[in-house]
Amino acid sequence: MIPEEHLSPIGHSLLNRRSFMKNSGFSIGALGLAQLLSKDGLLGASDPTSFTGKSPVRPAIDPDNPYAPRDAHFNPPAKQVLVIFCPGAVSHVDTFDYKPDLTKYHGQKPPGIPAVTFEGPSGNIAKPFWEFKPRGKSGKMISDLVPNLGEMADDFCFLHALHTQTSAHPQGENFLNTGFTMEGFPSFGAWVTYALGSENEELPAFVAINDPRGLARSGKNNFGNGFLPAAFQGTDFSAKSPPANLKRPDSYSQADDRSTIGLLERLNGKHLQRYPGDANLAARIASYELAGKMQTSIPDVMDISNEPYSVKKLYGVETGTELKKEYAKNCILARRLIEKGVRVVQLFNGSDPSGGNGITNWDSHSNIDKTHAMQAEIMDQPTAGLIQDLKNRGLLEDTLVVWCTEFGRMPFLQGNGTGRDHNPDAFTCFLAGAGVKKGYSYGESDNFGFKSVSGKSTVYDFNATILHLMGLDHERLSFYHNGLERRLTNVHGHVIKQVLA
Repeated sequence: MIPEEHLSPIGHSLLNRRSFMKNSGFSIGALGLAQLLSKDGLLGASDPTSFTGKSPVRPAIDPDNPYAPRDAHFNPPAKQVLVIFCPGAVSHVDTFDYKPDLTKYHGQKPPGIPAVTFEGPSGNIAKPFWEFKPRGKSGKMISDLVPNLGEMADDFCFLHALHTQTSAHPQGENFLNTGFTMEGFPSFGAWVTYALGSENEELPAFVAINDPRGLARSGKNNFGNGFLPAAFQGTDFSAKSPPANLKRPDSYSQADDRSTIGLLERLNGKHLQRYPGDANLAARIASYELAGKMQTSIPDVMDISNEPYSVKKLYGVETGTELKKEYAKNCILARRLIEKGVRVVQLFNGSDPSGGNGITNWDSHSNIDKTHAMQAEIMDQPTAGLIQDLKNRGLLEDTLVVWCTEFGRMPFLQGNGTGRDHNPDAFTCFLAGAGVKKGYSYGESDNFGFKSVSGKSTVYDFNATILHLMGLDHERLSFYHNGLERRLTNVHGHVIKQVLA
């Protein structure tokens, strides 16, 4: 105990019962006032739990039914979202970002070009490996590498001045898909399903369709739940690889299956009664119950045999390489999932089981003319067919399509003279469907496609805009974790209003 003579005047006052009660009363009153102001969103920006001045919004989730549909923050243009992700970094200067100066200065090294980039010494400026042509009524210049997507230019909204924080693939994938370069954070799809739930009770709210060749570099982190409840992680399967352990063993009859499920439901119900309000327990039970429903719903949605020939032809299922055919089947699966009301579908075009470098994804450090051509042959027609099919069926009216990659590629070649290195300072993605302008381009990179110069947008801005189109305020959607109100956009990001319809 501190001797009384060593106490400060404030310390002496606390020993006085009347002073102690007075100070306690003021403190409790101040806490109550802060809570009331917080609920009304009236706290100043200095509030540590709401630095934007807005109160956080955490959805009210029924532990017994975590997938139940929930209201958005405001009336949304889009009810579902399809994310087409191309791991490896697609070269914007060879696809959608036309730069005549690359042809003008081909073979030269203008001032300002760095001597060394991500993978070593830089070479000379290189003109696009494919010819650019005006497409559609908008006259958008798009290269012959992606002619089928080019035909749909009037439906797309391009963002040409995106930039990111990293030039490494794992961190780049993490940043685009989770808002952080580190692992352990919830993916975009997890945030959306946490906020909105699902309209479909027989299928997962969030499905990730992996490339026929396997997982991308960051693996399941790209569609994981991070610190959100486990119910909101993506369920990954593809047209040729159904979810594991769904098929009933041949020795196990349908009657046996039904009786087992009935017993489990009763046991789970009793267990949940003992631990009411345990969100993790409820999420696990809900996941197992959904898995039971998926035993019948998944085989049905994966069966594309009854799709008409015209649809298979549109997607390119019966032409080209085997990888293209498999990816085309994945695209049909994506459309069928959107049709069934799945909230978020993430479709991967590219994997990385052993380093990639243009063989399994878009990472083209050498022979870009061959490796990008191989990837585009797989991606172009099926992806264009998918978007066209959504449009033909009226699904684009309520569905947002996001085509994206983790960063771009340099306008100059590497020292080897055949590949383009990573470029985090300028790259292109596009949006289509609900809530976005058609036949529109926003932002510009410089004359070489090297750095973003106008309409410069961060990945935070990109994700904030997608959430906005789903009716979600990125500054308010949060989850309290380790003493912080966590967000997909961290403490950054602005909605890119110029692209909104």
